Amino acid sequence: ISRFEPLVEGLVNIVPTSAYALPTTIFGHCLQPFLHQWQNIITDKWVLEVITTGYSIPFLSLPPTLPVPLHGHLSRATPPARIRNRHNDVVPTMAQGVIEYKEKYGFDPFVSSNIQYFLDRFYTNRISFRMLINQHTLLFGGDTNPAHPKHIGSIDPTCNVAEVVKDAYETAKMLCEQYYLVAPELEVEEFNAKAPDKPIQVVYVPSHLFHMLFELFKNSMRATVELHEGRKEGYTSIKTLVTLGKEDLSIKISDQGGGVPLRKIDRLFNYMYSTAPRPSLEPTRAAPLAGFGYGLPISRLYARYFQGDLKLYSMEGVGTDAVIYLKALSSESFERLPVFNKSAWRHYKTTPEADDWSNPSSEPRDASKYKANR
Repeated sequence: ISRFEPLVEGLVNIVPTSAYALPTTIFGHCLQPFLHQWQNIITDKWVLEVITTGYSIPFLSLPPTLPVPLHGHLSRATPPARIRNRHNDVVPTMAQGVIEYKEKYGFDPFVSSNIQYFLDRFYTNRISFRMLINQHTLLFGGDTNPAHPKHIGSIDPTCNVAEVVKDAYETAKMLCEQYYLVAPELEVEEFNAKAPDKPIQVVYVPSHLFHMLFELFKNSMRATVELHEGRKEGYTSIKTLVTLGKEDLSIKISDQGGGVPLRKIDRLFNYMYSTAPRPSLEPTRAAPLAGFGYGLPISRLYARYFQGDLKLYSMEGVGTDAVIYLKALSSESFERLPVFNKSAWRHYKTTPEADDWSNPSSEPRDASKYKANR
């Protein structure tokens, strides 16, 4: 994370005379392989047109003549912000394409693997683009944020993890109470191995951490309320443990919402396994990530973006532990970005091979239905 300021300086050194070469060189070079790979996976033409057009408009809107000096361009934050806002619906649009493909062609393990590989890389690249644009608009927009005067763009050098946890919980609680009229309580515990008497702080992007925590709290609340509905004992609390060690900062969210079978854990991170209804592309409807089944996989990408991770550990019948791992040292929080090379391209060209391990051919069956009548 601490590398972002040198990154901006590096971009200034790359393009010293013209601002228009900046997006064309960086964004165009990175997106071209993505759009070409997506065309080989999804056959829904309207999805291709929407996505391709959305990423082409910024380049078409740049006049080929009268280049503006880069220092003058960096002082105007409106164009990058407009580009960022124009792509707010990319996630639901891509989700619509995946749903339509699955409805038309069914589920195929080989195609699903390719889509999973592509979307993980595509959304990671999108996270990086939006991070860069946000840094640009906040650092060079000319306006200071009075609520967060110590932030460096969108990065908080002293991010109080417990405060972000409580903020994400309160937001998820509000939505849970709107839908279920009740919500589980929260218990937060901190264990700082480096400085036991001090709150846990880290150099991080609060909005990224909030996104991950909100998604996990939302899932835990829904599972807890639906399992314990109508019980006299009431609802069990959601317990959160925040720990800081020499290398890792870990956040564990534990619920007693009944858990998930082991065979379904990996599916929770798979874009093709979503059973949600078709998402609405209307901006006035629900939040873009609501109901797509994309909350967990994209939250994991946010965690991995700065060399962290998100893991789920579940015991069916009891509950689930979700653990977010972050780097404790900002010097180790490098961006994790997809690389475009021959190995990546071969991933889409490799022919499927037979599995060399035995696997059940279908879902578990209820044995009681197949017992002979005596």
